[in-house]
Amino acid sequence: MAPVVHALRKQTSRFETIVLATAQHRQMLDQVLSIFRIDPDVDLDLMRPDQSLSELAARVLKKMDVTLRELQPDLLLVQGDTTTVLATALAAFHLGVPVAHVEAGLRSHDLRNPFPEEMNRRLTSVLTAVHLAPTSLAADELRRERIDSARIAVTGNTVVDALHQLLREPFDVAGTPLADLPCDGRLLLVTSHRRESWGQDLENTCLALRDLIERFPDLRVVYPVHLNPNVRTTVMELLGNASRIHLTEPLDYLTFINLMRRSYLILTDSGGVQEEAPSLGKPLLVLRKLTERPEAFQAGLSKVVGNSREIIVKEASLLLQDEAAYRRMLAAENPFGDGRAADRIVRALERWSNGMTPLLFADEEFRPITAAA
Repeated sequence: MAPVVHALRKQTSRFETIVLATAQHRQMLDQVLSIFRIDPDVDLDLMRPDQSLSELAARVLKKMDVTLRELQPDLLLVQGDTTTVLATALAAFHLGVPVAHVEAGLRSHDLRNPFPEEMNRRLTSVLTAVHLAPTSLAADELRRERIDSARIAVTGNTVVDALHQLLREPFDVAGTPLADLPCDGRLLLVTSHRRESWGQDLENTCLALRDLIERFPDLRVVYPVHLNPNVRTTVMELLGNASRIHLTEPLDYLTFINLMRRSYLILTDSGGVQEEAPSLGKPLLVLRKLTERPEAFQAGLSKVVGNSREIIVKEASLLLQDEAAYRRMLAAENPFGDGRAADRIVRALERWSNGMTPLLFADEEFRPITAAA
């Protein structure tokens, strides 16, 4: 959302922009706000240790009700698929505040994968007045749910805007957890933290990483480990003493994207990384059974490999030993964005505020561009 905040704040004659943070993920939020130089106008500080999804949803709903009554906004902008998004949209609906949803329309068609994000997105769409879909495929999903095309705009994904912005920032690896990372060999970057992967699936992923290290002597693995104890316990037990597997604390976003830039191959169950890796020209294996971002898979930029130890090893080995297979995952188009999503969102909101349709004309909407190497 940071690029959208900056784009809206440039339009002071049209919009008064108020940034409201629930702090659902306190530590991760603070470092991102710092990098993008954004100070929230309202910080609800709702993060609590080991809170359940229902506890968080109830807390967000109650606090948002009070906050929205005080602010009386003309429009509430939410982004993505978190519990914060759904509870905030519901609070706005109760008060008659229109909702605009950035990154609308992503669907896996399985309520358990990803969990609870698929449900959050679907229910948020029911409560949304302005649907800001990142791709034409996402827009088609919304139309199949009988959402009026006049309320949908295809903008590209703002994560690509954010990535482009930060790649222009100076970066010094000194003082980061990567400072002592050896530069020899090929780098395999791994992120795996999703709820539906806790337990046996995460164990399978860890064991696959050990297999790959044994099979490829030039390979190094870097795995920033999520703070959730359900993740950390498993990862530390299985990989804590493994040679050439480097476990780090969660990385700030600037460090993380520079690590992606340096990587040879990426394995992830993250939604955002599925969009960032193609933007950096990096082959990607998706550690999920399903994805709500099939565009990269359809374009040949990623493969959905699930959490089978054997399949992860097989597909990663193919890319590590077959140069032609590796290059085939570099030559397709990037379907996610061109770095101008935030500007399109501002344009769509301007038209919406004036009662104009369509939100964007066909020639203004996002079309895929060639992936950058």
